[in-house]
Amino acid sequence: MQRYTIITLASLALVGAAPVDRSARFDWLDYSGTDGTAVPAGSYRNPVLAGYHPDPSVTRVGDDFYLVNSTFSWFPGVPVFHSRDLVHWRQIGNAIDRPTQLDFARLGMSRGIFAPDISYHEGRFYIVTTCVDCGGNFVITAKDPRGPWSDPVFLPSVEGIDPSLFFDDDGTAWIVNNRAPVGKPRYDGHRALWVERFDPVALKMLGNPTMIVDGGVDPAARPVWIEGPHILRVGGKYYLTAAEGGTAVAHSQVVFRADRPDGPYRPAPAGVNPILTQRDLDPARAAPITSAGHADLVQLANGEWWATFLATRPYEGDLYNIGRETFLLPVTWRNGWPTILPHGEPIPRIARAPNLPRGPAAPPMTGSFSVRDGFDGTTLGREWMTMRATTTPRWRVGDGTLSILPGEAIGAHGHPAFVARRQAHRDAVVTTSVTFDPVEGSEAGLAAVQDDDHFLGIGLTSDRGRRAVRAFARAAPGEPAIGRTLALVPVTSTGPIRLRVTARDGRYDLDYALAQGGWRVVAHDVDGTILSTARAGGFTGTMIGPFARAAR
Repeated sequence: MQRYTIITLASLALVGAAPVDRSARFDWLDYSGTDGTAVPAGSYRNPVLAGYHPDPSVTRVGDDFYLVNSTFSWFPGVPVFHSRDLVHWRQIGNAIDRPTQLDFARLGMSRGIFAPDISYHEGRFYIVTTCVDCGGNFVITAKDPRGPWSDPVFLPSVEGIDPSLFFDDDGTAWIVNNRAPVGKPRYDGHRALWVERFDPVALKMLGNPTMIVDGGVDPAARPVWIEGPHILRVGGKYYLTAAEGGTAVAHSQVVFRADRPDGPYRPAPAGVNPILTQRDLDPARAAPITSAGHADLVQLANGEWWATFLATRPYEGDLYNIGRETFLLPVTWRNGWPTILPHGEPIPRIARAPNLPRGPAAPPMTGSFSVRDGFDGTTLGREWMTMRATTTPRWRVGDGTLSILPGEAIGAHGHPAFVARRQAHRDAVVTTSVTFDPVEGSEAGLAAVQDDDHFLGIGLTSDRGRRAVRAFARAAPGEPAIGRTLALVPVTSTGPIRLRVTARDGRYDLDYALAQGGWRVVAHDVDGTILSTARAGGFTGTMIGPFARAAR
């Protein structure tokens, strides 16, 4: 069972010096989120993976389904999920779980891993993906999807992003991905799809790439950002599905067909494409789901087809903090073409579930739920992540406590002493208890982070020799790496302090409580739109968890 390994605090002590434990100790972390009531029997709730789970890729092996998502520069990367019914998912591993596999260095949080694709062939699992600004396209393999996954084998001849692997019935393998078009791009966002043979044993490309889509469905309309392609074979024909229109509100999924895996591919007849989008709906509609696309289709043993895809749930306009999420819908075939959702139809929040037996019980990944991590055992759970990867992490788990040795500030664009889990709800409450003896300028507490330049939180610190609780936020690169101080409240207790972050769409409350006391407001109604993709940019979602910062 793969989990992220940590080092001991003793190994961080100076040679020859007595170890001084300045760590912050967190006894537990509670996460609670609200999102509707229970669904009726035989139905499921969209999204099936709430919170930051973009670019889903899914494959079936017998009665089992496996799914992976993009994680960009968060680590461990590429979560691997398992399900028996496409609805209830359990994380069983992380494909990038060793700092030696990839060097994220000081990459921006929206660089790194883009759009992983998972497939299976003759006893071997494959993930092909792109490490943007850190090596390019590569493939990793495993005999067990839980891991261990191999070190990356880079494919230097494959330019661009978003590779996926297709195995034909005769055993030949092909990689299709987004690359630059032939010649000079005609406009901003002009991309193309290319396909090339791949040796799945030697893990190398076989040459002679072929451009199979130039621009998109209608080149005359100057379509943008054709990407996330997948090839599947149905009824002797080859179908190519891809996202088109960019990942914002114009996002869509389109389909092409050919008689050979290397084309020529022709788009579906008028009226079929796009096979999924929400861009043609009234933007003022209630409780919208937007930006749908980047789908991957999978066939059930009974012949049915279903699609996983990403979409977003904004709370106002195009503001959403929790990132792009994984949704599920059935696929309907008519006249030889697939459709995920008819034009003009909104994505349902509650839908009829696939006719599949439910697998073993799994932790909740959607809907209203509450979870507590008591930090039992000696490792963090698979759902915990940190900013980039480091061979010398500054935290450990033991004796029912998460201990974090203070390190870099979150805004330092490095490896902060910070671990986090996804904010999976628009309305969420995260609570912890911390024991910490701060020196002047050090701090430990809870932070909600979109990236290095966009975060907010609450921490226990020392200000001019007095203990205090500080509320803070950073909304732009030019602001302090520790965040602007929103409020500073003195505290006299030397015991454990409880801290709480409450999210209400685009507003956040930051509170504290003494061990036996009630909650006290430090900062109320803080502007949380700084955590939205629209404000912060990029492709990630809000992550919330404990941190410890050393004095400057």
